[in-house]
Amino acid sequence: MTRQHLAISRLVTLSLTCAALFSGAAWSQTAAPLRTGVDATFAPHAMVKLDGGLQGFNIDLGEELAKRLGRKIVIEGTEFSGLVPGLNAKKYDFILAPVTVTPERAKAMLFSEGYLDTDYTFVIKKGAAPIKDLQDLKGKTIAVNKGSAYESWTRDNMAKYGFKYDVYGNNADAVQAVQSGRADANLAGNTVAAWAAKQNPAVQTTYTDKTGLVWALAFRLDDKAGREAAGNALKCMKLDGTVGKLANKWFGFTPAADAAAMKTAVGQGVEGLDGYDASPAKPVCAKV
Repeated sequence: MTRQHLAISRLVTLSLTCAALFSGAAWSQTAAPLRTGVDATFAPHAMVKLDGGLQGFNIDLGEELAKRLGRKIVIEGTEFSGLVPGLNAKKYDFILAPVTVTPERAKAMLFSEGYLDTDYTFVIKKGAAPIKDLQDLKGKTIAVNKGSAYESWTRDNMAKYGFKYDVYGNNADAVQAVQSGRADANLAGNTVAAWAAKQNPAVQTTYTDKTGLVWALAFRLDDKAGREAAGNALKCMKLDGTVGKLANKWFGFTPAADAAAMKTAVGQGVEGLDGYDASPAKPVCAKV
């Protein structure tokens, strides 16, 4: 490559970078409030307060995100099934509810980097023998929430590991089955399991099965500016410990240094999936 070609290449790269920064800045400086939605029944990520309004990990996350972007935020509680159609119809600017990033979803939406790992955790009665690995499930009864990913997992793995499972209408009833002795363990998401143990001293968490999956903020495929602006703020919230503190507040645990809540991605998005931008995205953080 000649010096002239190299200079032109660098100029093009610089122009694209400046354009991305400008569009991100424009997205964050608009006066209109951010509009988003959550499943308000998914405790402790989002739930209705007794005196009205919403609370939970994702509510705090969204409000802090909007604060750092200099915008107000309107968070609507709705059914999870209505969130993606609402995003595509431009009713929402992004989806604040936990969305598991999968290859299929990455083809249809643009994701920020992950802000939490989403793994499978077992809940047992306080003082019961811990589950050290999946082989320990042999002969046990597992309680799961009907229609959940955890019901699917138990159905697919019961023969392999030699356990049986019972299905309950909601996860609270599944935890109650463990507490009363009708089941040996409850299987749920790691954050939901941690919340159950935090709220109920009669149970405790035990073995966690790592999935390698994360939850991330979801944007429309054409909204790179929104993803860049929110992604920058999210990186800053990780670096100053805000996301970790919210995890401790709502789930009762401090994420490990290599957890999604603490580790920032080099670029924007979830590495290895569609929509990931590997260009180094060094966060620009204001003092908080």
